[in-house]
Amino acid sequence: MSVPSFDDLAAFAHVAKEKSFTRAAAKLGVSQSALSQTIRALEERLGIRLLTRTTRSVSPTEAGDRLLRTLAPRLEEITAELGALTALRDRPAGTIRITAGEHAAVSVLQPALPDFLRQYPDVTVEIIVDYGLTDIVAERFDAGVRLGEQVAKDMIAARIGPDMCMAVVGSPAYFAERAPPVVPQDLTAHNCINMRLPTYGGLFPWEFEKEGREINVRVDGQLVFNNLALRINSALDGLGLAYVPEDQVLDLIKAGRLVRVLQDWSEPFTGYHLYYPSRRQSSPAMSALVTALRYRTV
Repeated sequence: MSVPSFDDLAAFAHVAKEKSFTRAAAKLGVSQSALSQTIRALEERLGIRLLTRTTRSVSPTEAGDRLLRTLAPRLEEITAELGALTALRDRPAGTIRITAGEHAAVSVLQPALPDFLRQYPDVTVEIIVDYGLTDIVAERFDAGVRLGEQVAKDMIAARIGPDMCMAVVGSPAYFAERAPPVVPQDLTAHNCINMRLPTYGGLFPWEFEKEGREINVRVDGQLVFNNLALRINSALDGLGLAYVPEDQVLDLIKAGRLVRVLQDWSEPFTGYHLYYPSRRQSSPAMSALVTALRYRTV
């Protein structure tokens, strides 16, 4: 004997409870004749009559009544669970994997997490700090964070941060022994704290711009890091000049712990964007995160 389908059993339960093909057909949204054929096929498959039909009424047989008592609560449980699964599908849940550089993770992603995670308790966010231009599709990331100019044209991008500016800083003790640089080329005479990024395959050149004129300077020094905090701390210790995102040192500059130089050569550039392959692939969790991170000017 073949196993009856869920739809066939549900159809029987509706007819048996309503004791009417007409009312059951209306609730199920099918024709009365189609419903009658469904019940007849079910009875033939089971090899037993489930309903007694007369011109005026429909009532379960003994077998039909027994099946209905067993079936009805289970059908209700299944229907309720299917409804719960539908709600779960539409509710943000699951894990979102993001690759981002250290500064983007600290300055943009991390500040948004407390409110986002409280609002969506079923979502887990995994952030992998990586300075390389990671292929998010090949590495199975849901999204990545890059500066606007670095986002590939075939990606969907949402701006998540303001324009940025870099700052060259050193400690008062460092400048007590050296004259501050006036133009970017003067940096070649200073002890500079270098930054190594895999994206560039070597030491990162310090980039400057003033009135449309761009200059890249290859600096030299005794220290090389791929970590933002170590570069700032080394500058605080008087070990050299650091080239870092402005927002990370503004408080230290105001407190007099660091001195900024070459500010007139530090023009703003496009800030961070969250990027991902396609809107069609966005889960409710991913859509919620994009909304939470999207940069809005005040």
